[in-house]
Amino acid sequence: MAALRSVVLAGGGTGGHIYPLLAFADCLRRHDPDVRITCLGSASGMENDLIPRAGYDLRHVPAYQLPRSVNMNLVRTPDRMWRAAKAARAILDEVNADAVVGFGGYVSVPAYLAAWRRKTPSVIHEVNVPMGVANKMAMRFTKNVVLGFPHQARQMPAVADAPVVGVPLRQSITTLDRAARRAEARRYFGLDPNLPTLFVFGASSGARSINNAVAGAAKAITSAGVQVLHIVGARNEDFDIPAGLPAPYVRIKFLSEMELGYAAGDLAICRGGAITCAETAAIGIPAVYVPLPWGNGEQRRNALPVVEAGGGLIVEDGDLSPEYVAQQIVPLVRDGARLEAMSRAAAGYGRRDGDEALRRYLLKVVGA
Repeated sequence: MAALRSVVLAGGGTGGHIYPLLAFADCLRRHDPDVRITCLGSASGMENDLIPRAGYDLRHVPAYQLPRSVNMNLVRTPDRMWRAAKAARAILDEVNADAVVGFGGYVSVPAYLAAWRRKTPSVIHEVNVPMGVANKMAMRFTKNVVLGFPHQARQMPAVADAPVVGVPLRQSITTLDRAARRAEARRYFGLDPNLPTLFVFGASSGARSINNAVAGAAKAITSAGVQVLHIVGARNEDFDIPAGLPAPYVRIKFLSEMELGYAAGDLAICRGGAITCAETAAIGIPAVYVPLPWGNGEQRRNALPVVEAGGGLIVEDGDLSPEYVAQQIVPLVRDGARLEAMSRAAAGYGRRDGDEALRRYLLKVVGA
């Protein structure tokens, strides 16, 4: 296998692109502390907060939304892409890149194009169905495509033969022993060490419909002897809950140490983003998935294989209500035997080695 001296990682815009990028960067650095890692992002995405904070070099290249219809943006796209690819090429030359790995987002396209023009090996990592428009375009420049989940190959004929490597996840997640850290995690949040615990969160910015449904059922939940750990979300307004609840109901705006939330909880209520599904399955926490009600339906597709394996449930966003939480979710979180079976099923579907599997694939590509 070839040595990697300098790797460029491209991805931005949302946590679904950035968190796997960072997990993979950590993996590369664990194997070789001297490897040069350069991250490409846009000037306005979440990457500007997350990547430098993680200690990695972030370079900006122009990122333009790829048009899905005939309009003026389509006319301007070739010129814009040329300028963006030229900027990416200059960075690849400066750091003497051995390889490029892209995780999606519009900023990935100029990176793939620059790698193609430079004859630098590149790899596309895709986690969604349907494939993101940026990665779909990138398949014109490289045949090296890897997938996060087995169902993608079955549902997308264009990548039916692509290897499934899993999703690179943070080591704090992949090494988590929920049972061993449960007491510590509950102490950290001020929760009762012995009560069944519902862990509620949306995506990185939160989920208002989930917040409203669970908060509206606060009295019913806690009256049943269930406590709640609820991440409100950075972009969501806080909400009121009744005073004097019979069990703890802990609200926090944002949680960077998600492993502690997973360890504290017996059951999660969450969205169905690819990273969320990968994390909940990998660590074996049963989950009630509430997919986003708009878009291409990718969140439902992400969660469905975990549910079919027995590791969770799907509730449509419009069906999630305080009444549903009280009548369906409270009995589930109190059913220890059923949760244990769901936990085993989720862990049997999930995998914790996505970062290492992607690294092995990248080394083969560079060696070839």
